[in-house]
Amino acid sequence: MSDLKLVGICGSLRKDSWNRKLLHAARDAFGPAKFIEGDLRLPLFDEDLEAKGVPAEVSTLKSHIAQADAVIIACPEYNKAPPGVLKNALDWLSRGGAPWAHKPVAIVSAAAGRAGGERTQFALRLMMVPFRPYLLQGPEVMVASPSKAFDDNGALIDERASKLLEELMQELRRAAEQAAK
Repeated sequence: MSDLKLVGICGSLRKDSWNRKLLHAARDAFGPAKFIEGDLRLPLFDEDLEAKGVPAEVSTLKSHIAQADAVIIACPEYNKAPPGVLKNALDWLSRGGAPWAHKPVAIVSAAAGRAGGERTQFALRLMMVPFRPYLLQGPEVMVASPSKAFDDNGALIDERASKLLEELMQELRRAAEQAAK
């Protein structure tokens, strides 16, 4: 089914981040789909701002997620947790509606530490509980030492990570196709 809609969210704002490269590798491993990368450059969550109206960029991100058949989140680890920009987006997305409900979601991470983002994935899984997505439990894709895992063109060359990513994306695709029926 090539008409699936896949949304990717990168917890790093940096254009050439390891997690953006991992997100693109995941997109490619997912196979044919309409891909949209969500933009996390949102204002800080503020109920006073919300009272004046939800910012357009928040509504756009929420719409992308609501319309997606599946979501991939590539999340770096900053100080043993997901970065603030991702938490901020989740706070905005928690307001009104349930775009994540029962949505197939896969989490991947690349981090310089030896565990490749294990703590960030654990924390992010806890953060996602109130949203009630269908959160894939594995295989876990955690790319340690990402400077060695990607080539100069940004392609994932670590064999183990590539194999796990392929398996995870096949699982995500199956879940998306099942949910789309």
